Amino acid sequence: MQTETAGIAAEVERTSRLLERGDLDRLIQSLRRSGHRVVGPLARDGAIVLDTIEHVTDLPEGWIDEQSAGAYTLRREGRWLFGHTVPLTSAKRFLHPPHATLWRAKGGAHGFDVAVGPATGPPLALLGLKPCDLAALAVHDRVLLGGPWADPVYRDRRAGVWVIVVQCGRAGANCFCTSMGGGPRAATGFDIALTELADGDTTVFVAEPGSARGAELLAATGARPASDADDERAVRAGADAAAQVTRRLDTSCLAAALAARPEHPRWQETAARCLACGNCTQVCPTCFCVAVDDRPALDGATADRVRRWDSCFAPDYSYIHGGHVRASVRARYRHWLTHKLSTWHEQFGSSGCVGCGRCIAWCPAGIDLTVEAAAVAAGAGEDTRP
Repeated sequence: MQTETAGIAAEVERTSRLLERGDLDRLIQSLRRSGHRVVGPLARDGAIVLDTIEHVTDLPEGWIDEQSAGAYTLRREGRWLFGHTVPLTSAKRFLHPPHATLWRAKGGAHGFDVAVGPATGPPLALLGLKPCDLAALAVHDRVLLGGPWADPVYRDRRAGVWVIVVQCGRAGANCFCTSMGGGPRAATGFDIALTELADGDTTVFVAEPGSARGAELLAATGARPASDADDERAVRAGADAAAQVTRRLDTSCLAAALAARPEHPRWQETAARCLACGNCTQVCPTCFCVAVDDRPALDGATADRVRRWDSCFAPDYSYIHGGHVRASVRARYRHWLTHKLSTWHEQFGSSGCVGCGRCIAWCPAGIDLTVEAAAVAAGAGEDTRP
């Protein structure tokens, strides 16, 4: 009986289903009834962002993004719910939040009582993550949970999170996920993977379970099993998206080449354009730099220790007694790019880039990571003075 039950469970897990929009809404409502905060894409203030959604009608139906170096616009096209490439925001905002209270000290009769920061809120269900953001989630799992000291804020928020990824059917001009292994199709790391397909005047979804609980949730929607033809269409959609990726970055010897060229003149050329605004680090789904501030109340009754996002582009980020370790924009840009694409491998066993292209779109100067990294790696014009 035990073997038979295991066999049935395994078969259920392999069964993909064809979801209509009503089925997707039932899935959302099931997650909400179980106490989860469902976070998904929506159109707001001229961009696609991730935030709380309550119904399938909250999704950005008919909105397509167009991205290039230093540019991002939305336009109307079709009936796709997930026709965009990547949202402005990523899951980082919810699992590694911009601000977090680490602890609060409160004065009492016999000194101070210290309490850990506030509760993290309801558990999350991340709906509509693109494969590159799923790859970024795996990077954060290694960085913030791996090793002997797990980050407590990330650990508490990451526990029990539902991950429902949407496979890419379209690539944008800034996408280079095929170079970084970030997409356009996810194979693991999700509870459910959705592929959106055209179906007359609307769209449907081939839903592939990636976990036992994902299979159970799909079965509860009542959606019918997908046919072999549906599964084949889903695979072709991913292949079509991969064929649309035109931006490339050769990573075969990139890490060693960047580390070997700290004096390449391209660093200064790029620094002359860079505003050191930190936009790239704020929108990057893997950057995790923080600063810690102590904030005492004016009356002295309480004091909070607060963690906030910081950026290695900020002059004070590298300040220690006596001065700044990286005082120039050249040094800060070089550190960011070299860490992201080179020394991250030594620290965490992978690249720190998933090829989402956000840093390219949201750079006010239109600086393109793929162009700059390739130029340094090529060594052309390199300063060879001893």
